[in-house]
Amino acid sequence: MQRNVGNLDRSLRIAAGLILIGLSLSGVIGLWGWIGLLLLASGIFRFCPAYPLLGVNTCKSKS
Repeated sequence: MQRNVGNLDRSLRIAAGLILIGLSLSGVIGLWGWIGLLLLASGIFRFCPAYPLLGVNTCKSKS
């Protein structure tokens, strides 16, 4: 797995994932809030499986 999630993208994914999980735990939103686990995992591992399919890479290239 090659990294394809940049720093800003990573921070936003982790924050959104934690917010969705928190809202789901508190009962504000339904079970679909657990999709935040996917965002959290992709932020932690810095890899999004959809990005290669779409040809997207938010990491800065090493020159």
